[in-house]
Amino acid sequence: MLPKRKRFGAKEIFSIPNIMGYFRILLIPVFCYLFFTADTDRDYLLAAGVVLISTVTDFLDGWAARTFHMVTELGKFIDPLADKLTHAALAVCLTFRFPLMLMIVGIMAVKEGFMAVMGLVKLKSGKKLDGAMWFGKVCTAALFLAMFLLLLFPSMPMQAANGMIIACAVIQLFTLAMYIPVFKRM
Repeated sequence: MLPKRKRFGAKEIFSIPNIMGYFRILLIPVFCYLFFTADTDRDYLLAAGVVLISTVTDFLDGWAARTFHMVTELGKFIDPLADKLTHAALAVCLTFRFPLMLMIVGIMAVKEGFMAVMGLVKLKSGKKLDGAMWFGKVCTAALFLAMFLLLLFPSMPMQAANGMIIACAVIQLFTLAMYIPVFKRM
């Protein structure tokens, strides 16, 4: 049985870490606009700068939440949502410069779809995954690093770009394979 829905108060909704999460979500269309209107390497650097701001904000919101005891249930939802939306936007945008990124988008959709469905199934039985596992964190970091480098160096040789993309695909598939038994044990 599911617990009663909790109403979030203004203190939780407007906590500094949660505001940083909202800000990261608002940066997504800014990044997309800068990416799709970019003509020069400098323009792509500007788009990468927006991603860097989002990343720094991501680290700061987690640090602030833990340091100042502002961890909230809403924040536990907003932070990973901002992460997933940011990564999806980056991956989709990058498919326009690096067609092999479409493979990453597909694997990402399968992996995140599996995680969402299994999370909901387990939640109905009163269980939930207690945060990301180490392999999920490695996957997120590797994916982000590769996409950031593709943004930072838009003139990167296609062979190098494709090598990074394939490495990320392998890491994502490994992560999906590692999460399957975790959910099975739950």
